[in-house]
Amino acid sequence: LSISYTSRPIRKNENHGIDYFFVEKKKFIDLNNKDFFIETAKVFNYLYGSPYENINKAFNRGKHILFDIDWQGANKLRKKFSKNNIIDFFILPPSKTELKKRLMIRGRESQIEIKKRLSLAVKEISHYNEYKYVLVNDNIEQTVVNILKIIQYEELLLNIYRKVKSVKMI
Repeated sequence: LSISYTSRPIRKNENHGIDYFFVEKKKFIDLNNKDFFIETAKVFNYLYGSPYENINKAFNRGKHILFDIDWQGANKLRKKFSKNNIIDFFILPPSKTELKKRLMIRGRESQIEIKKRLSLAVKEISHYNEYKYVLVNDNIEQTVVNILKIIQYEELLLNIYRKVKSVKMI
């Protein structure tokens, strides 16, 4: 999992270095000016960014890396990598009512923040058609299973493509 940096304050039940790297806005801007992030976004006047080092570590280990980013960040990644190197998922809530319920159960945001998040969600959802895979998260365990199956399928396709490409015709 790529752990992002953010300039927003830490919420209860969050941990620095696990949920995000929480930094002051000035530090975030300094890192961004040093080309530290592969993608950044501004949401509710807070800055978010994914560091290059997470990708480099995963690639060096031959591992996949999972980003939990919005459509803006996904677009930036699509521009920097070939389609064969990205498997993008848009994960939808079953309904706006269920999304609100989940945000409230999570207990991290105030009622004002929940309203903001719900209004942002409507805008976010309008970008679902930019993704190769769209999943409705009715059940988190089943959604994870489906994601893993899609990754296996994509790996199979890539391996077949590589083998076909390496075949030398006599």
